[in-house]
Parts: sequence; structure tokens; C-alpha cells
Amino acid sequence: MSRSSYPLAEQAGELERLQLQSRVWEPSGRRLLDEIGPGQGARVLDIGCGAMCWLRVLSEWVGPDGEVVGTDIDEQMLSGAEQFVTAEGLGNVTLVKDDLFASELEPSSFDLVHARFQIAPLGRGPQQMATHLRLVRPGGTVVLEELDPLSWHFIPPAPALAVPLSRGVAVQGLIPLLGDAFRRAGGDPNAAVTVLELFRSAGIEPQVRAEVQALPPGHPYLRLPLQFATALDGRLRSFVDDNELDQILEEAERELQDPGRWGLTFTLVQCWARRTT
Repeated sequence: MSRSSYPLAEQAGELERLQLQSRVWEPSGRRLLDEIGPGQGARVLDIGCGAMCWLRVLSEWVGPDGEVVGTDIDEQMLSGAEQFVTAEGLGNVTLVKDDLFASELEPSSFDLVHARFQIAPLGRGPQQMATHLRLVRPGGTVVLEELDPLSWHFIPPAPALAVPLSRGVAVQGLIPLLGDAFRRAGGDPNAAVTVLELFRSAGIEPQVRAEVQALPPGHPYLRLPLQFATALDGRLRSFVDDNELDQILEEAERELQDPGRWGLTFTLVQCWARRTT
């Protein structure tokens, strides 16, 4: 998987966006690990860790006698992760450059393998699942997290962000357009709907849980649609008229300036299962 395979690679602000996203969803990661059970002394893998992802929560979960390996194909992301690991004093975390689709990590060497938001932007779900199952030990756990956008909306309603505009121009809201952009780039924006079937196709019955977060007015994660739009600007303009897209972006920016507007995140869908053989 080259850097260009990831639609947001090398985009300005992507490092900061991923760090913010990781902090927003860290509590859900801790709750899931509580359900999985104790992890003291385990060797675990965070695939596509970016600048942070589950590195801190896994470091806590395995304790000083455990080991966390974080991988990414992007050297800039690994550099950001290294700064984070150093600042947090996570002495049980090691970072490795590795290609998800051609991994050089030792097979059957991890007690838990985690990947978040990898299928939605990259697609190729069956290949990803095959990699996870190859790397986890028999009896070990695979954890996949994907997003379902249906809960992603704003209060009061923000039509430019979340639903089609109705001003005499047939244009879509920004969030549906972002899904189209990922799909056209080879991703699978409906990955949260199909992720259970990936486990079942591999002969494993998964467990599942989901979380939605409420974001108060002014929360920086409310700006996620516009951050995605900036990173995907060229792709969006390949299938959306420039004037229509500019109209959506301008209106979306005005909507987010409303000091009383708050919102709900997309639904984080968490699936996990043990490798049986």
C-alpha cells in the first residue's frame, strides 16, 4: 500500500486531526478493553496507528510487562506517533513502518490486533481481515472499529453539512459527498455495516458494540466534515461542480459559526472476536 493509497496522506492538518480524533474516542477504547478482559503482559498490535490511535490505551492495558507495536506506512505519521510516545513516556510502545497489505510482521505473534477506520478509506476488507487473522495468535483477539455516518448530524440542523440543500439548486450536503469521495477512491464508507460479515466469512462469530458522542458548541471535532473536505478537495471537485461545492463549503462554515450549534458524531461500531484456530 503506497502513501497515495490513503486518500488523506500528506494533507495539511492530518496529523492534528488524527490526534484529536484519537482523544475523542479513547474512552470508548478503554470501555471495549474492559469488556475484553485483562491484558497484563500481552503483546498487542495497533495497525495504522497514525499519530496516536490506541497506543496510549493499549499501553495502559498491557502494563509494564506487556508490549505494544504500532504500525503505519506513513513516515510522517510515525514521526508524530514517536513524539507522542516520548512525551507520554510510553516505554512499552514500539513503532514500526509496515504495509497493511504486505505486512512483514511475524505471523501469530500478537495477543490482540486492533485497526480503526482502515476499511472505510482503503476498502479491501477481506484482505485486511486476512492480515489481521494471520498476525494474531490462536485464541487472540481481533478488534475492528469502523464508522456509520447515519447518526452524524447537527442541532439546530445544518443542511449544508448533513442533508441536501433546497435553494433551487440540486446539490448534496457535505457529509454524503465525503462518502462518495471515499468510495470513488476505492474505500468502503459502508464498512460498519459489513464488518460483522468479514468476521463471519472467516468462520468467527463476533461481538459488537457502538457509541455516539455528543459534541458541545465550539468542540473542535464538530469541524471534522470541513477538515475532510479540505483534504479531499481535489477528489470532490472531480465529480462536484466547483460553484456547487463552494456554495456548500461557505454555507457549512457559516453553520459552524453558530455559537449555539452542537452535534452528534457518526456512530463508532466496534467488533471483536477471538481467532479460534
